[in-house]
Amino acid sequence: MKSLLKQGHSLAESDKQIQLLEQAGLTRFSDKMDTVGLFPLTTNSLDIFQINVGKMCNQVCEHCHVDAGPDRKEIMTRGTMQICLEEIDKTNCHTVDLTGGAPEMNPDFRWFVEQLRAKGKKVIVRCNLTIIVANKKYHDLPEFFKKHNIEIASSLPYFNSAKTDAQRGEGVFEKSIRALKMLNAVGYGMEGTGLILNLVYNPSGAFLPPDQDSLQNQFKRKLRQGFKIEFNNLFAITNLPISRYLSYLVASKNYDKYMEKLVNAFNPMAAAGVMCRNTISVGWNGFLYDCDFNQMLELKVAAKGQHLNDFDLEALQSRHVILNEHCYGCTAGAGSSCGGTVA
Repeated sequence: MKSLLKQGHSLAESDKQIQLLEQAGLTRFSDKMDTVGLFPLTTNSLDIFQINVGKMCNQVCEHCHVDAGPDRKEIMTRGTMQICLEEIDKTNCHTVDLTGGAPEMNPDFRWFVEQLRAKGKKVIVRCNLTIIVANKKYHDLPEFFKKHNIEIASSLPYFNSAKTDAQRGEGVFEKSIRALKMLNAVGYGMEGTGLILNLVYNPSGAFLPPDQDSLQNQFKRKLRQGFKIEFNNLFAITNLPISRYLSYLVASKNYDKYMEKLVNAFNPMAAAGVMCRNTISVGWNGFLYDCDFNQMLELKVAAKGQHLNDFDLEALQSRHVILNEHCYGCTAGAGSSCGGTVA
């Protein structure tokens, strides 16, 4: 499993997932979907473009499925961004979700945001918070976000430093609190401003997230009492067994038990509402995927036109979604998506 710790991914990890699941004596995900009439899984529409603008990041988080970090060189060029804009115009897409790495580290990030907003698209930025305080050139990000009415989604594993720093690195909690206060200062997360600040929780160990509503209430209370911080919603996301997290599960001998939890928690309602049915994931180099996780495994869409240069809207809207064993994470319990639970 040492190969899974290396940067980059290939079909080899996807094959390894199948092997590990079979060794654990568990049902293949495609077979589970077949039992509830959802195989093959088809798409409904193309409402959301989720675009990874690069894997460079100022952090190296233990759970990161992107293997992002300061030494990653993969970055989306302005030329590829321009093609994204042209293809988005051909669709009824209403939302563009920008991810990384830290998307703000792409030198053309602000230009891209401005172009998308000029087209009237809702823009979500997956901000890791610490980027705002990492360097003076990012200190004005809250004002930039406010000017363009960007929706912010930011990971915060917990409301204390111990659990947060254990997952995301020493000092991350303190920097995240500083960044949240800067966002609150310009109106983000504050009642009546319309500036949306959502937090994202994912477990720090080999277990499923608790009830999202209860967790949100707890986060709101603790952050308000301890730091006078406000936010809009908390999204609880299940850790999917790929990349660094898969390596952790195997190294800690938690893989079998964790996958058994996911399989036993399979929810047909969550499976029917997975985000890949109305979303397309765009890699930094322009290749197309069903979701951000498939992107990291290099599982390209099963449709004619697997790159922005060969974009085929009709084929993409009628494609079958590529499934693998990590998909159990999106269908367990109340389900998991970039917007939290789905069922």
